[in-house]
Amino acid sequence: VKVKIPFGNKYLDASFSVPEKKPTYGVILTHGAGGDMNFPHLVSLATYLASRGVLCLRFTCKGLNVAYRTKAFKAAVEYLKLSDDYKLSGVFLAGRSMGSRAAASVIRQLGQDDDDDGFIQGLVCLSYPLHRPKLQSKLRDEDLLLISCPVLFVSGSADEMCEKQLLEGVVSKMKAPKKIHWIDKANHGMAVKGRTTNDVMEEINAQVFSWLRENVQLQHK
Repeated sequence: VKVKIPFGNKYLDASFSVPEKKPTYGVILTHGAGGDMNFPHLVSLATYLASRGVLCLRFTCKGLNVAYRTKAFKAAVEYLKLSDDYKLSGVFLAGRSMGSRAAASVIRQLGQDDDDDGFIQGLVCLSYPLHRPKLQSKLRDEDLLLISCPVLFVSGSADEMCEKQLLEGVVSKMKAPKKIHWIDKANHGMAVKGRTTNDVMEEINAQVFSWLRENVQLQHK
């Protein structure tokens, strides 16, 4: 279902993947610095989640400024929260690469507001860009260290923008409940020599779904 999300005086292109049964939880998903919401990995994940009962809203926001992308993500959260078509108990924010930085930033900002109502249940970071290639000295970890909701990282063990030991170091300092799933030998684009894209996507999708399910159950115990 294609929709337009109001964003300032413009609209963001977006698309819902809707489960057959009425969903109680949703995921808002966005792309990295290049591409858009039709990036194959995002479409694959959205379809997978919807087929298992999780509503998925993908949106496109061009622009390489993280603050701008964060505002766009906030607009998508508000849109889903106020939607009459889908009354959700909670939503998880998810993004690929730069999109996951924007998602982390939204959660940190909303978490600092006094009106945090628990609508946002967690964060999924696909290929989180912890540093620029070959620039490991400057880590983009400030939002991660201030978040308190559960976080899942899915990263390639050969990601040139997220060195394994560095991410493990940041994660060990995080206050939030967190988990890292390493895709063996995958680069930043999640490509693995000798494996098909579909094969890698199946691994990622299954990990994301089982983590979402665990966290929804944990909150309802």
